[in-house]
Amino acid sequence: MEEDDHHEDLESRNNNFTEAYRIKSRQPEIGYSFAATLALAYQSLGVVYGDLGTSPLYVFSSVSLSDPGEDDILGILSLIFWTLTSIGVIKYIVIVLRADDHGEGGTFALYSLLCRHINFQGKIGIQSTRLASDLNLKFYSSKTALLQSKTKEFFENSSRAQSVFTFIVLLATCMVIGDGALTPAISVVSAVQGIQSRSEEITQNYVVIISVVILLLVFLFQRFGTDKVSFIFSPVMLLWFMSIAAIGIYNTIKYYPSVFKFISPYYIYLFFKRNGKEGWERLGAVAMCITGAEAIFADLGHFNKRSIQIAFSFLVYPALIITYGGQGAFLIKNPDKISTAFYSSLPTPVFWPMFVIATLAAIVASQALISASFSIIKQSLVLGCFPRVNIIHTSNKHEGQVYSPEVNYILMVCCILIVVGFKGGAEIGNAYGVAVIWVMLITTCLMVVVMLVIWKTNLILIVLFFTSFLFIEASYMTSLLMKVPQGGWVPFAIASFFLTIMLSWTYGRSKKNAYEAERKMTKDGLTELVSRSVDIRVPGICLFCTDLINGIPPIIRHYVNHVGTLREVLIVVTVRTLPIKSVLPEERFIVGKLGPYGVYRCLVQYGYMDVPNLNGDEFVSLVVDKLKEEIESPGEIQNLESAASAGVVYVMGRTVLISSEKNGWLAHLVIDCFYRFLQKNFRSAVSTLNIPPSKMLQVGMLYEI
Repeated sequence: MEEDDHHEDLESRNNNFTEAYRIKSRQPEIGYSFAATLALAYQSLGVVYGDLGTSPLYVFSSVSLSDPGEDDILGILSLIFWTLTSIGVIKYIVIVLRADDHGEGGTFALYSLLCRHINFQGKIGIQSTRLASDLNLKFYSSKTALLQSKTKEFFENSSRAQSVFTFIVLLATCMVIGDGALTPAISVVSAVQGIQSRSEEITQNYVVIISVVILLLVFLFQRFGTDKVSFIFSPVMLLWFMSIAAIGIYNTIKYYPSVFKFISPYYIYLFFKRNGKEGWERLGAVAMCITGAEAIFADLGHFNKRSIQIAFSFLVYPALIITYGGQGAFLIKNPDKISTAFYSSLPTPVFWPMFVIATLAAIVASQALISASFSIIKQSLVLGCFPRVNIIHTSNKHEGQVYSPEVNYILMVCCILIVVGFKGGAEIGNAYGVAVIWVMLITTCLMVVVMLVIWKTNLILIVLFFTSFLFIEASYMTSLLMKVPQGGWVPFAIASFFLTIMLSWTYGRSKKNAYEAERKMTKDGLTELVSRSVDIRVPGICLFCTDLINGIPPIIRHYVNHVGTLREVLIVVTVRTLPIKSVLPEERFIVGKLGPYGVYRCLVQYGYMDVPNLNGDEFVSLVVDKLKEEIESPGEIQNLESAASAGVVYVMGRTVLISSEKNGWLAHLVIDCFYRFLQKNFRSAVSTLNIPPSKMLQVGMLYEI
């Protein structure tokens, strides 16, 4: 009974430590000075807004209306203005940015936020470390309104709804990752194509070769991290926004000073009245004016909310409106130039300087969704639905600034294949628009659940939000579906690749966790097993590493039954990374007694900038000292000290899943092929723990699922 209380106390302290660290992790968001926020806003230009900022390169040239008149140009401008205002300003800047998860953004952040308020237990549910005692924490407040309670109850009681919900989240996540390959492709190709307007000898093949070289350099540069990337890229984007705004003002004054009457939505009505179905088909091209808006939310972890809001509201948004207005003014007088709108509208003396700036800006545009992909993969690793890849934190100030070599090179290969495969044609734009709108639609749906379950928003406001943005985004989506055969299939292909990885890994992990939960030992069972099966206790300490935070995994039973001996001291060790920069050494260990004499539990906690290291006498000494604080028996303390002086061995549990005969062909395919392949070829759970091979013993066990 006393041991059970001790174990419950260990779990309670674990949750309290976790909650405290979560609170600490939010402090930087609150503590930024105005000067620091302005500095981050400046840096965000080179990471967040490159994609959105370079859309004037290709929006008008993608519209391709036959014989456009003044009302057509004003109608397109009005569509662009209200799209940027409604989706960019109202949806993302004002509303969606508020739904962050400890400073992280993106669809995974929304899912993680909901997981702390809804207990997801679906078949493909993303695993979390939520515990029963979490309900007592303020973080998991159960005080809910009636409608909120009914929504929560619906999701918690319907495994099908949970599975569909999780699938939608994973699909949106994979679409954003796909954008990490499509954004560099369309941005760089659109910029480089401008050189063709000055020389007929430069063919499309040259454009493709130059684009591939630039893209290779962009992806190779990622390893230097967001700080260094933004240090170089932000001046480029600041120069870009100032230049295009200045040219926009010049074109407006020279060609059509009253062009800004497009602010009236009446011109949208006139556009569709005149063009009908053709106008609807051109909506997909207009949608490209908002490409990159998802990066505003997905890249949130690299900066903070206020800095992103300031950069968009006071520079990016007004510069884009002025730029599109200037292009529209030029096209009203020169409608035959719509296919080369950006470069044709440039004054001749500034063509070559703007070509250089546009090319550099296109390189920067590639950065937005690449950085977002790194952030999303990091979040997916925390939630346990992506195989372990190497995540490198490139800043000791901002937790969200990360880099993954494996993901970077996968995106690089996909991006180059897209450019070479489509030879820089219009198909890239079609693919790009489809991915963007699907992600925005899914974000809208997730935000409705957040508003209902977490924010307790008035139902009328929720309905207004949902119907407004569903109408806007669904209109664009239906137009873009026509483009699926002409390149729109690419984002679905990329998403399918990553979705197969995520679903296979998530399904395998959920089955593994369910297996261990059903077969994990109690402390009484462990006591009986040790007394029955262990003939002799060998001098020394055995550190048995497992990723199970609570409970005793069945692989320990497997180990004891086959070895027949135990060290004098057995410590079940779990390593956990918390969302703070660093954990103090005196707060690193949470320990407790498991039951049998000399058997203990140790939770080792690191911050995201700490380097996990289980090697060396110092680590063992710290664990022993922490255990001695919890042990009251002098004899047990002496036994612990004696074992420590005799040496230490690390035992790694490695489980192999196999699908049982009763399962269908799909389960066999996922478990026996996909999951096992991922498990073998990606990093293991203990690959970063810096354990000396000479002291490591690996124990395998077959789980028949």
